[in-house]
Amino acid sequence: MDEQNTIMPEQAAERSREEYNEIVRIRREKLAALRESGNDPFLITKFPKTHSSAEVLNGFEALEGQTVRVAGRIVSKRIMGKAGFAHILDGEGRLQLYLKRDVLGTEAYQGFKAMDIGDIVGAAGTVFRTKTGEISVEVAELTLLCKSLLPLPEKFHGLKDPDLRYRQREVDMIVNTEVRETFKKRSAIIREIRNVLDRRGYFEVETPVLNTIPGGANARPFITHHNTLDIDMYLRIATELYLKRCVVGGLEKVYEIGRIFRNEGMDVKHNPEFTTVELYEAYADYNDMMEIFEEIVSSCAKAVTGGTVITYQGVEYDLTPPYKRITMNEAVKQVTGADFAACKTDDEARALAKSLGLPDVEKHTMGKLLSMAFDEFVEHTLKGPVFVTEHPVEISPLAKRKASDPRFTERFEAFIGGCEYCNAFSELNDPIDQRARFKAQAELRAKGDDEAMYFDEDFCTALEYGLPPTGGMGIGIDRLVMLLTDSYSIRDVLLFPTMKPRLG
Repeated sequence: MDEQNTIMPEQAAERSREEYNEIVRIRREKLAALRESGNDPFLITKFPKTHSSAEVLNGFEALEGQTVRVAGRIVSKRIMGKAGFAHILDGEGRLQLYLKRDVLGTEAYQGFKAMDIGDIVGAAGTVFRTKTGEISVEVAELTLLCKSLLPLPEKFHGLKDPDLRYRQREVDMIVNTEVRETFKKRSAIIREIRNVLDRRGYFEVETPVLNTIPGGANARPFITHHNTLDIDMYLRIATELYLKRCVVGGLEKVYEIGRIFRNEGMDVKHNPEFTTVELYEAYADYNDMMEIFEEIVSSCAKAVTGGTVITYQGVEYDLTPPYKRITMNEAVKQVTGADFAACKTDDEARALAKSLGLPDVEKHTMGKLLSMAFDEFVEHTLKGPVFVTEHPVEISPLAKRKASDPRFTERFEAFIGGCEYCNAFSELNDPIDQRARFKAQAELRAKGDDEAMYFDEDFCTALEYGLPPTGGMGIGIDRLVMLLTDSYSIRDVLLFPTMKPRLG
């Protein structure tokens, strides 16, 4: 039976369950025969490679006529009597193998003919160029290293169903090689973030993932239970408070790259667990954080695209610093004409918000209403890159107030293409003010706001020892990878995104 054009029934309706089961049965019979003959591939522990596919292809002039040892997964195969061709896929690309019965020997050549698409092989042979000009390896020794017991999606239809691609990412990466390139770029982006911060003298640290209080953000946490202590604990929703305690302790420039967990909705921009980088620098403010964000974004763009002008979902963005800056109030005023900062009382702000059609205005203050207007009318319009500054104090419980107008804070968020990429501020270091804001958050929580912050007594105590003036920032790495790889969904840049279990 020809397996080269077979797929699982979940991947396309045209293949019957019976045919699929027959293919699996034949492959298992082949494995049984190999084991019976003393050639069990799963007993092989090592195959010393000398070259990758890319090294052979890029180094052909030096390697022509030389013997190399390569390995990879068979992704295509054709037999032409006493000779055959196969392409193997390794971590860097595809490479053609040329196999002749007279070179391999009859038994080994028959073994090759019995191999299936998806099998993993090691090959030793000579580098040459075929008559059609394709760089190849003429194989003198072929070793089956792993028998594939399930057929890969067939070549024409591939693995297209998004749900199945995310559930079987390993298969997705085999048949859709551009997916592997996305994750290589993700690694390069994270490496470049580290390079930028390391050059600036930052110190990388690790803080707890399990927290007794889920602090540092307005978000709903995941709850677990510690059996020995018999207490509920929380997966962290931010790294902020621990990192600022590091600054209190004298680590003046710190950062952490790690997973964050929030028990909230899922869509193309949100996954329950995601990756951020948070950084804090003593004696700096939010203006310094803007410069660092510009350097990180532009440097990452150069690292993975070669420049700072990129295209995301058909729209061109110039990521060359400096980026535009606008206050939240001014942004709302430009789009709606409403000037919330001019309101003298909350009642004036409520009337203004009601004129814009915002709901439930009576229970909110001016700052919250301004934020609601921004979310409803402005955020999606921001092509950017742009820094939206001076957020209201009501929605910024960890940011320092503006000296010139204490209703607002020294805080900014960066937007590109209507999407938020970072959150940063001049950090609140007044322990008395911080206690008051935590108290206000606790009151909101008592009224039913399950995203309001908890009161963190340990953090307040740390502030009482003294936190120097500090600038801090958190950047969503997944969204940055989406931007720089032109990926529509956050699931496209997470190797194994959260999925609802399938029934049955």
